[in-house]
Amino acid sequence: MIKIRNLTVSFDQNAPVVDAVNLDIAQGQTTAVIGESGSGKSVSIAAILRILPKEANVKGSITLAGMELLSLTDDELNKLRGKVLGYVPQGGGNSLHPLMTVGAQVAEPIIFHQKEPRKKAFQTVLKWLDKVGLKPAREMALAFPHTLSGGMKQRALIAMGAAGGAKIILADEPTKGLDSKRVEQIAELFSDLEETTILCVTHDLRFVKSIADNICVMYEGQVVELTDAESFFKEPKHPYSQMLLSALPENGLNCPEIFTPPTEQREGCLFYHRCPKRSDDCKNKIPMISVGHCNVRCVQYAVTS
Repeated sequence: MIKIRNLTVSFDQNAPVVDAVNLDIAQGQTTAVIGESGSGKSVSIAAILRILPKEANVKGSITLAGMELLSLTDDELNKLRGKVLGYVPQGGGNSLHPLMTVGAQVAEPIIFHQKEPRKKAFQTVLKWLDKVGLKPAREMALAFPHTLSGGMKQRALIAMGAAGGAKIILADEPTKGLDSKRVEQIAELFSDLEETTILCVTHDLRFVKSIADNICVMYEGQVVELTDAESFFKEPKHPYSQMLLSALPENGLNCPEIFTPPTEQREGCLFYHRCPKRSDDCKNKIPMISVGHCNVRCVQYAVTS
């Protein structure tokens, strides 16, 4: 449903935080974008929604069913937000209005986009709060955000992002601050949204494994691997993908000694200084290379003559 082509986002004269990203988000499927903090995941979602600050320099193309989002007016975008594009922000619920009840905020997209009367919308709110585990739902609907924990606020944001009936949900760290039981609950909720297209940014690889059809791995603003979820967890191709999986507790918590990637280098492989498989060939510009059902930005998969 969404095609992203050569998306580049930079601020001032600094290196791009999103660097020539190409990504197809398939209709009715869940695509998870993973990578450490600073890899450009959240900025990519903000670019789709056009909610980046004014100083952001955005280039490239983002089309929704053939419609170029980057050229739409604010009025045209507002007709899509909530109704077509639902948004679940991160931040422990800090996006909730402190002076409005939780129920009133979850009801807003229902009233505005579904045109439901307030009484009927309130009943829909109760159903959604129950779905995300905010119980008793009526009590939670009448509560103000400051009375909820960070995890409860995050679940309220998920209800608000999905309740408007959006065909596409853009979720930024939807399980942040949630315990394992609640994460399982949100995974079940996402799985129940069978006809909904989901783009989910997350650090939680266990959550990814339970919800994702496709996986996009980002590093330093670039996409380094695009693959289906089964292939990623069975046989990741890029050394960075392999490092992410090896750092999981069930895989031995094998964390690298160097954590902070260099930011000044933009030529060749950006993962060069952390890669155990690096060679002089990695210093050249590396395109995405097709390897079976996967596309990977790594010179070791290049065909040499």
